[in-house]
Amino acid sequence: MAEIRDWKGMNDMSARLLLERTGEGLDAWNQRIRREGFTSEQALRAWLKRLGVTGYAQSLLVMEQFGYPDFFLASAEDLIDGQYADRPQLRPIFDAVITAAAALGNVIIQARKTYVSLVTPRRTFARVQPTTKNRVDLGLRLAGQKPFGRLQPSKIHESTPLQISLTSPEDVDAEVLDWLQQAYDQNS
Repeated sequence: MAEIRDWKGMNDMSARLLLERTGEGLDAWNQRIRREGFTSEQALRAWLKRLGVTGYAQSLLVMEQFGYPDFFLASAEDLIDGQYADRPQLRPIFDAVITAAAALGNVIIQARKTYVSLVTPRRTFARVQPTTKNRVDLGLRLAGQKPFGRLQPSKIHESTPLQISLTSPEDVDAEVLDWLQQAYDQNS
């Protein structure tokens, strides 16, 4: 089975980046920030930017100071359950895609609030998102591939420029498995 991750992995990576880029760890930065007494996120972000702390590391420090969103503290299973809570008939489609993806090789499943990323050790190769009450979209990162047939331009995210819409578990057929395999191979 593929590894399923929630936001904790992202938090750990952000803390590692902070230490690598600044030479100071999360605890040291939190102490500095408390001493400065920031009362707004905007002021904290501006100060961190002046000190060269940007991106994930900056976001981590802002959340440490002003609080984490609820979804950031949820488990991977809770995030996925939340995506399908009002559309349980789509969960078997998601499960079929995840089962197929897990069979491809070293796949990491990253649960987020509204979607799930499928990731090789190198990068994201697909996204699974319940887009409507009747459809799950499978976004695919396929370089140089033009849309045709079931493979359509994606509205999910720019990193996955193509998508296949799925309305039943049976839609996860040989064609979908082939496209999923190609996306995995290209991004491994």
